[in-house]
Amino acid sequence: MSQIPSAADRVYLVTGGNAGIGYFTAEQLAGTGATVVLGSRSTERAGAAMGAIRARVPGARVRSVALDLADLGSLRGTAESLETEHLDAVVLNAGVLREGLERTETRDGNEVHFGTNHLGHFALTHWLLPLLEAAPSARVVTVGSFAAKSERLDLDDPQSRAGYRAKRVYARSKLAQMYFGLELDRRLRAGGSTVSSVVVHPGGALDSLTPSRPPVHVRRAGTVLRGAAAALVLQGKHAGARPAVRAVLDPRVAGGELWGPRVFGLRGRPRRERLWAQLEDADTARRLWEASAELTGVAPACGV
Repeated sequence: MSQIPSAADRVYLVTGGNAGIGYFTAEQLAGTGATVVLGSRSTERAGAAMGAIRARVPGARVRSVALDLADLGSLRGTAESLETEHLDAVVLNAGVLREGLERTETRDGNEVHFGTNHLGHFALTHWLLPLLEAAPSARVVTVGSFAAKSERLDLDDPQSRAGYRAKRVYARSKLAQMYFGLELDRRLRAGGSTVSSVVVHPGGALDSLTPSRPPVHVRRAGTVLRGAAAALVLQGKHAGARPAVRAVLDPRVAGGELWGPRVFGLRGRPRRERLWAQLEDADTARRLWEASAELTGVAPACGV
């Protein structure tokens, strides 16, 4: 979009809005005049992010809410603590990537990537739907990953108990999020809901190509030089946030669509992409939904 439209009467929630792509999504949405809520595990980091946004966006209406996606039992309280009568969009962005060799679990006993990145957002959406339904035409925007494009889900082992490799498990958890976003839209439409669900990914977004936002992110001279060659094919996290921002704001974006960067899916302005081959598998999406409902004990009641 050449100009960001005003959204002064709207309320947006960005999970993981205190850092990375989530931060830049929140900053760009704050520029519309909307109230932007940062979902964060850390009060201190959320405070730093809000300060950085206010320094860039005079008069920004930004606040935070405690959010721990690895604790399923806390998510109803998160939704209730938003203290708003409606929610115009939620950007399901937050995620963890653990680099260690050992498989770890959330307090609910789920593998930490799958449990946080996918199951946490699945359950949070359940609790947010009444607020989304209260808005005229709300959106759920799920942030996947380009790394998921080469992956396939193993629904016989969704918790990655066999052959654990952190980066692969992370990519699969992001793929699970993308399946969820698409299946959610199918169920919302079937239920006659006014809420729509869109899936996006940021392409190749690197810290070394990201502008400074102290104290959230400080880009150092050496990092700039190391990232110069990568800038030919990749981009910074400020640019990686644009597909999500477009999906929230552009009325021409429709539910069930996939949006990402224009140039090879890695950099550039947002555009609509064809669904990746594996994402067209509605049966896998349905099976994942059913497994997620069983593991979380909840399921978004679409159209209710």
